Amino acid sequence: MKYLYSILFVLVLATGCGKDEGYIPNVPVNYNVTLQEFSIKQKDNVMLVADRGVGGLIIVRISSNNYVAFDRCSTVNPEKICKVVPDDSGFTATDPCSGAKFSLLDGSPQKAPAERSLKAYNVSLQGNTLIHVSN
Repeated sequence: MKYLYSILFVLVLATGCGKDEGYIPNVPVNYNVTLQEFSIKQKDNVMLVADRGVGGLIIVRISSNNYVAFDRCSTVNPEKICKVVPDDSGFTATDPCSGAKFSLLDGSPQKAPAERSLKAYNVSLQGNTLIHVSN
């Protein structure tokens, strides 16, 4: 009977230790930027913010009152915390470690080896002056 319990215990341990690839940990994000500051710091409607989230933030202006925000940490080998870099077009970002590409409109993978979207954050406009990014 001890032998049976030992085998069962080992099987439970073995199945519970799998690696969850593409997992970006949840860290608290609560960031504000004025629209004026965004317009000064942005390039091609994309603003990078260091020291927020896991790898920093990318805030993208989609249209006049529509913004999206993603974590810069690539979902390809996220344990490396490789920060995606916006391409000159402003529509995609590239993981310099793997060559993967992601859409900056919705975070979706655009080029292998990317399989999972960038981690998205909630974005809201507060009044006509403030962009608020949170999770």
